[in-house]
Amino acid sequence: MRHTSYIEISRQAYGKNMDFLKSDIGPKTEISVVVKGNAYGHGIENIVALAEENEIKHFSTFSADEALRVHEASKSNSEVMVMGMLENEDLEEIIRKGISFYVFEFDRLKEAINVAKKIQIKAKIHVEVETGFHRTGFEWEEKEALLEILKENAEQLSLKGLCTHYAGAESISNYVRVRKQIKQYKKFKQWFDAQNIFFEKYHTACSAATLLYPETKMDLVRIGIASYGFWPTQETYMYRFQSLAENNKNPLRRLISWKSSIMNTKSVKMGEFIGYGSSYMAPRNMEIALVPIGYGHGYSRWLSNQGKVLISGKIVPVTGTVTMNSIAVDITDLEQVQKGDEVVIIGVQGDHEITVASFGESSQQVNYELLTRLPLDIPRRIVD
Repeated sequence: MRHTSYIEISRQAYGKNMDFLKSDIGPKTEISVVVKGNAYGHGIENIVALAEENEIKHFSTFSADEALRVHEASKSNSEVMVMGMLENEDLEEIIRKGISFYVFEFDRLKEAINVAKKIQIKAKIHVEVETGFHRTGFEWEEKEALLEILKENAEQLSLKGLCTHYAGAESISNYVRVRKQIKQYKKFKQWFDAQNIFFEKYHTACSAATLLYPETKMDLVRIGIASYGFWPTQETYMYRFQSLAENNKNPLRRLISWKSSIMNTKSVKMGEFIGYGSSYMAPRNMEIALVPIGYGHGYSRWLSNQGKVLISGKIVPVTGTVTMNSIAVDITDLEQVQKGDEVVIIGVQGDHEITVASFGESSQQVNYELLTRLPLDIPRRIVD
């Protein structure tokens, strides 16, 4: 049986995004493509394939399960890095497969050393330091204890990176806070240098920091949302607008299109209510189409009487409440619409476009949230 909707991922758009990012970042800094959240809803396996086509050989994940998916999908023996969740019981498999991982507290670090000793394979670690995000990272007061462990267990550890994550880099209002974090990271680096502890790569920048704070690029940048064709925030885009080429003022291209089809059509008389409750009363005799996607597919209930889709190249509104599995849309003013016709939820049809950002305007969802809420079982395919 066919699924109720499907997602298309544009190879051409991904290539354009990578061309821009490589040019903007420069040849001395490596790009690690962030594929957490099922590659921001695009599908890990799809993005690994596209990234490697574009000569990307480094991927960042949040968790061990994501890292193993990347490892299996890679055709280029790319490096894989776990930035977040990793159970101690999974360390042996991760170390054996050459996957690197963050250490930000002593328990994981000590267990990684124990596993490395047992299997006689060095653990590839990235030491994360606390600079102001206050979620994960070794505190400044812990540096001496950390140094002692690193020195005593040098034979079990491969120091792949010294890293941190900046809180608020996507907003200009956080400028002072970000500058303070950059300063604190440099303080950690200088201290380790003075102790003759050096790391293979120094990395701190996400998409927003990369685009707004050039000095944070260092040896590696962790590019997430920008690689998928979105500016981290409108502020980020506005800040960079003047520096963008005159003939290409928006170089980032959305990869994703989301499409479905009409399940059935129905006539509704003026004064009748459409769907659950009484949130929408037909203001005239109407024709509606039922589209088999709903909040169970990531189409938020906030879009009840607010959302829009494309049918026959025209923008049509959602009428009534978004249900778990379907939405009703007003097709009264369209001609010759029938069961099976294409419905574009995100993407282009004719001369019109429904953007991911338009969902945020109607549903209070940010791009990240909408994309990562798209269920894993919606089929995804790469298109040229």
